[in-house]
Amino acid sequence: MNLMTDFKTAIFAGGCFWCIEAGFQKMPALLDIESGYTGGEEATANYQEHKYHGHREAVRVTYDPNKTSFKELVEYFFTKHDPTDAEGSFHDRGFSYSPAIYYQDESERNDINQVITELEEMKVFDSPIVTAIEPRKPFYLAEDYHQNYAANNPEHYNGYAAASGRKDFEEKVAKKLGK
Repeated sequence: MNLMTDFKTAIFAGGCFWCIEAGFQKMPALLDIESGYTGGEEATANYQEHKYHGHREAVRVTYDPNKTSFKELVEYFFTKHDPTDAEGSFHDRGFSYSPAIYYQDESERNDINQVITELEEMKVFDSPIVTAIEPRKPFYLAEDYHQNYAANNPEHYNGYAAASGRKDFEEKVAKKLGK
């Protein structure tokens, strides 16, 4: 197995990248999770200016497709953000915090649409899913102090996640899905 070519990446946005990163860190079989910016038109991004150039805060997940699938990542992602809020997620407001999944090819796009259809048929959420589905654009790593934020700043992160309503939302969705 060629380790460099057998791994794949997926990109998700769902509010503050700290929260999405922390959520994916609980998922087994992932190789790496990086916070960053994507979706905009500028050929660069940083924390101070990303929102002015159409970028969202996002995470890039590196995974082994022999251990988990893109579809499983999408399913998991829908338990970690509010897919019914196009204006952001919890306390994180504005386009740069709005939810999106970035697909690499039609197979990934089909997986995303299939998951959305399944979740809507199950009536997991009280409102329609509005998470954007967009083709991939370049991903720009966030500054070092944003990487692994929840693990490096547990008190701040846990207080933020609880106060924003994210933790309650995740518990409610997990209960509806029987997890």
